[in-house]
Amino acid sequence: MAGVKDFGLSDKGVTRLAYTDLDFAAQAWLLEQVKDLNLTVTEDAVGNTFLRRPGIDNSLPPIAMGSHLDTVIQAGAYDGIVGVVGALEALYMLQDEKLTAPVEIIIFKAEESSRFGYATMGSKLMTGSATPEQLSQGTKKNDKSFVEVLRENGYNPDNYAEAIKKPGYYKCFLEIHIEQGKVLDETGEQIGIVHNIAAPTRFKIIVDGMADHSGATPMGFRKDALVAGAKLILAVQKAAEEEASKGTVATVGVVDVEPSSINVVPGKVTLWVDLRGVDNASIAKALDKIQHAMANVADSDKVIVSQEMLTADKPVALSDDLAYEFAKICEEMGVKYRHMNSGAGHDAMHMVKLAPTSMLFIPCKEGISHNPAEYAKLEDICVGVEVLAKMVKKIAQ
Repeated sequence: MAGVKDFGLSDKGVTRLAYTDLDFAAQAWLLEQVKDLNLTVTEDAVGNTFLRRPGIDNSLPPIAMGSHLDTVIQAGAYDGIVGVVGALEALYMLQDEKLTAPVEIIIFKAEESSRFGYATMGSKLMTGSATPEQLSQGTKKNDKSFVEVLRENGYNPDNYAEAIKKPGYYKCFLEIHIEQGKVLDETGEQIGIVHNIAAPTRFKIIVDGMADHSGATPMGFRKDALVAGAKLILAVQKAAEEEASKGTVATVGVVDVEPSSINVVPGKVTLWVDLRGVDNASIAKALDKIQHAMANVADSDKVIVSQEMLTADKPVALSDDLAYEFAKICEEMGVKYRHMNSGAGHDAMHMVKLAPTSMLFIPCKEGISHNPAEYAKLEDICVGVEVLAKMVKKIAQ
């Protein structure tokens, strides 16, 4: 894995945003390293990359594995990469095996939301869950839209439908990933078998107040959008805390302030909210509480508060059959495992539309992720790869 993580590495972590030169360079470097696997490499209309190993019977639907190479800003070195490199390593382990079905590794584009405001973009497009135009709605002020970036890099967003695959195209989809949580690290178990993936509801809360001179406007005459926004940040926190027992969480990760000047009362504030969980009813309750708070703050602070929904994905159940096959393999190997849910979203949540899907988690030190301190032991990664390889062999034969 040394080498891939170095693209975008600095003393503040790894920053390798989707569709940037670093993103493309990291993938090109990796493909060069695995030429001896003799895989057929193709790319779809939006940049998802496919590495296929033929089987004895290539008319059979392929077994798919994969993850992503892009990162958040100032990230660690394991999120996504483990899933791509681990899948490739599984193929090395199976190099001398005769597999009836073909095997395909997918490198998904733009899994992280850091650049365009949406997550799992490559898998969304591949499964027909979104269009490039829809994925351009999360563009931040002064940034290029997703459609513009596609054109810049030689892709034609008008042809995005060519990237859509039909249900049944794959036999199954398997993804290995660091947990991004503390459970496995604290229990000492080496494998987490994922049954459900939490889904994000992402939206903007826009507060329109009145920009005024900070010195000449008395406190009682202000319509301070940032003060109102601060109240709503606390309301988001409270709504999630009241639903925490159901696994629901919420975060205000971005605050845009206009005009953002020290001597001007803020006239407009945009809060970017990420609300997620595995319980639809709990998510709906939290959202209702947030919207109730929006109405109250609009009335009390004499500001206009509106909401712009970006995405409202549903929590996803993965294949129980595949999960229990993974459990059998762990038991045969003497590997400690647990059945669990994922609080983070992954490309696997969209792949369920195409084929039975399962995920494996490996321990993440102290649960730290999306952070330069993110770390997974090589021993744990190797165990995960071995379990993955045994599953591929079992299904392919």
